[in-house]
Amino acid sequence: MPVQGEYMGMMLTVDDVDVENRDFFKYCAAGEFRLQRGLKSQLLRYPPTTACPWTGERASEWVPVEGRGVVHSYGEVHHAIQPAFKSKVPYLILLVDLDTQKGQPSAHEALRVGGNLVLPDGSFAPPDVIERVGIGSRVRMVFSQVADGFALPQWTLDEQAEQPSSPWRYGG
Repeated sequence: MPVQGEYMGMMLTVDDVDVENRDFFKYCAAGEFRLQRGLKSQLLRYPPTTACPWTGERASEWVPVEGRGVVHSYGEVHHAIQPAFKSKVPYLILLVDLDTQKGQPSAHEALRVGGNLVLPDGSFAPPDVIERVGIGSRVRMVFSQVADGFALPQWTLDEQAEQPSSPWRYGG
């Protein structure tokens, strides 16, 4: 049976055959950020997949990972296509380099996880917060509940981390 839930007026579905993503979002719903680790490679991977991208092995285990990192890149949305997001503009979609497994399996590879910039309570960040975030900002993960057993990973500024005095921003 698929997992479904409404998020901002949109129906989100994870099909029952998509076991890896169903498991990932179930952990998020429990407030846990977990990633698959290949048993042979011992490398974490994201997004969830049926096989290790480095060895092709199918055997893996879900391990807890700290949801903290640094903004690698971002997109600032000023024209929302989905009606539910129109009242949220401008908003940021972040691509975050996790602190975990940095520089493995090579110096140019990292675990990168996308998500919206939100406040700690999961509401979209207001313009005054958006203006302070850019490449190099430190963030931590929070979860937006969609339904029982289904939550989305999102990002908020990490209040415990030292922030860059002037993170790099496009056009700035």
